[in-house]
Amino acid sequence: MSDVVNAAVKALNEKLSGGFTAGKAKFVIEGEGAVILDSEGVRAGDEDADVTLTADRETFEGILSGEVNPTAAFMQGKLSVDGDMGLAMQLGSVLA
Repeated sequence: MSDVVNAAVKALNEKLSGGFTAGKAKFVIEGEGAVILDSEGVRAGDEDADVTLTADRETFEGILSGEVNPTAAFMQGKLSVDGDMGLAMQLGSVLA
């Protein structure tokens, strides 16, 4: 598992202390790995999810730090969404 994924798991667990109860989401960080967010919390993993968000490392780290707006990243083609768009919007508002 990459250091980027480990750092993402730690940062997301701090932001989502009670887990993500709206469903199961997956962040794919290109070239690094994937992170699962659900009601059990945040963990490294690449299992099926209701929505998959894919971004490069720089965009993902920007979203986590608050420097990149997830909706703007999507509109600019820096973040792709596959699956439940409503769930992606809920996740975006939690991370903002």
